[in-house]
Amino acid sequence: MRLDQLEHILGAAANVVEEDEFVVVGSQAILGTEPDAPKILLRSLEVDLYPRRSPERADEIDGALGDGSQFHRTFGYYAHGVGPETAICPAGWEERLVAVRIHPRPGSDRQAVAFCLEIHDLVLSKCAAGRQQDWDFALVALTEGLVTASELIGRVDAMSLEEAGRREIRSMVDGLARRSGRTG
Repeated sequence: MRLDQLEHILGAAANVVEEDEFVVVGSQAILGTEPDAPKILLRSLEVDLYPRRSPERADEIDGALGDGSQFHRTFGYYAHGVGPETAICPAGWEERLVAVRIHPRPGSDRQAVAFCLEIHDLVLSKCAAGRQQDWDFALVALTEGLVTASELIGRVDAMSLEEAGRREIRSMVDGLARRSGRTG
C-alpha cells in the first residue's frame, strides 16, 4: 500500500461515518512515520482502522470499504474496521500516535486525520500477534534500522500480557536483533 492509497481509504471512511479522525493500528500504520518504508513492509492491501471518537462504528467502515466490497473490487485495496482492543500495545501508546493529515478528496471538504501507531508500538503489536508474517515484519524493521531492539525491549514490560508472553517477545526481539546485526 502507498500513502496515497491510505489517504484514499481514510477520505472514504470519513464520508462513511461522517467523522474525521481515525486510529490506524495494522501494519500500514507504518506509513505514518515511514511513508517510504521498504516495499516488503507495505505489501498489505488492507488498512486496520477505527473511528477515534466512536470505535463502535468500525463495522460501518468494514461494510462499505471492507474485503469484497465494491470499493475493494474497484481499487484493489480496502479498509478493515477493527476496535481499539485489536492491537496489543505498550501502555502510553495513545500519547505516541503519529498524526497524518489527509487532504480532502475531490468533491469533499472533509479533512481526515490518521493517528498511526508509532513504529516501535506497531512492531510490538505485531510481535504480540505472533504470526510468522509479524515476526518477519519485525525483522525487516530492525534490519532497516526503523526500530531499535533496545527501545522495543524497553517497552515490553508495559504491555498487558502475561509474563510468559512478555518473556517470549523479549527473547524473539533479542534473536531478531542478532539476526539483523542491530543489537543496540
